[in-house]
Amino acid sequence: GWSVPSPGFSWPKLVVAKSQEITRLSGIYENMLQNSGVQLFRGSARFEDPHTLLVDGQRITATHFLIATGGTPALPDIPGIAHAVTSNEAFDLPALPRKLLVVGGGYIAVEFAGIFNGLGSEVTLLLRGSQLLRGFDQAVALHLQEEMARKGIRILKDTQALALTRQADGQIDVQLSGGLTGSERFDTVMVATGRHPQTEGLNLAAAGLHVTKGGGVMVDAFGQSAVPHIHAVGDVTETQALTPVALAQGAALARSLFGPERKAVQLGHVATAVFSQPPIGTVGLSEEEALAQFAEIDVYESRFKVLRNNLSGRAEKSLMKLVVDTASQRVLGMHMVGPDAPEIMQGLALAMNLGATKADMDATVGIHPTSAEEFMTMRDKRTVRRAS
Repeated sequence: GWSVPSPGFSWPKLVVAKSQEITRLSGIYENMLQNSGVQLFRGSARFEDPHTLLVDGQRITATHFLIATGGTPALPDIPGIAHAVTSNEAFDLPALPRKLLVVGGGYIAVEFAGIFNGLGSEVTLLLRGSQLLRGFDQAVALHLQEEMARKGIRILKDTQALALTRQADGQIDVQLSGGLTGSERFDTVMVATGRHPQTEGLNLAAAGLHVTKGGGVMVDAFGQSAVPHIHAVGDVTETQALTPVALAQGAALARSLFGPERKAVQLGHVATAVFSQPPIGTVGLSEEEALAQFAEIDVYESRFKVLRNNLSGRAEKSLMKLVVDTASQRVLGMHMVGPDAPEIMQGLALAMNLGATKADMDATVGIHPTSAEEFMTMRDKRTVRRAS
């Protein structure tokens, strides 16, 4: 029933607001450190030996060292890659791109494709394979792919960018191969082909540390490296690349070193979200992962328009999915694509951690009318057996 005037949008105002918010949050974190009595050194650090860290000429020794340098965008080795931007620079562009190419099919790629599409850019998403969000439940990935295409995002499958060339008018010519061959021009090319641990320059070899093929610090379940007094947490260890996981690992390490008990973080049922358009919330095993571990599973799946989309005439559909062990009826995985999926999945993650069964879900009275109640009322199932 609403009649809304055409909205206006200012890219420069967004960039300024973003920078102000980052400054505000950084100030809060720095105050927390200072109020906790933490001494802060600013500069680039590198190990001289297992017990000495050099920070811009100043030598530091400590009883324990913790490496928590996170990750950084990985760039493909192709000619002209310097003309591309990554997620680090996406919100510092001088203007909103009119025509944007996003290279990649992971969560960063689909999130930024949705953001720029929503702001009015003509967005093309370049997939090296046939499906986005590798590692997610296939039904979830395919459903999001359909909804992104419905919103006007052009998705090129089985296609690779071979080279980028800056033209005299500022546009970038992209040489393509695979599903689409030839070249095409874009205002901006954003590369979102994954991230790798940020260990370059730390001189880890001098500390006696070995790294993985991807450059990550190898640690045990307690965050301890092969050198007992050197530890690492978060993305630099190539664990689940999620902020809450890094925070939990850091807290567990602090308790292990200085607190009452030595305890590892339990990462069995970590809920995660993809802030795509529409968003994804998921916890536990995908259907494919469950079949690899269990002989037989029950799969409950529902696709529908949420009530508000029916009233407004929007075509967007939601997906909800339960994966259940047939033998024990324990819920192995919960997945959703649709409005508020991350918020809904946070609560369901608790149920997963408490060992919820399908009967527990059925016995829970839903809140009506909500999307979340669909998880409590799923009846149609298909039983899938692992191929022998």
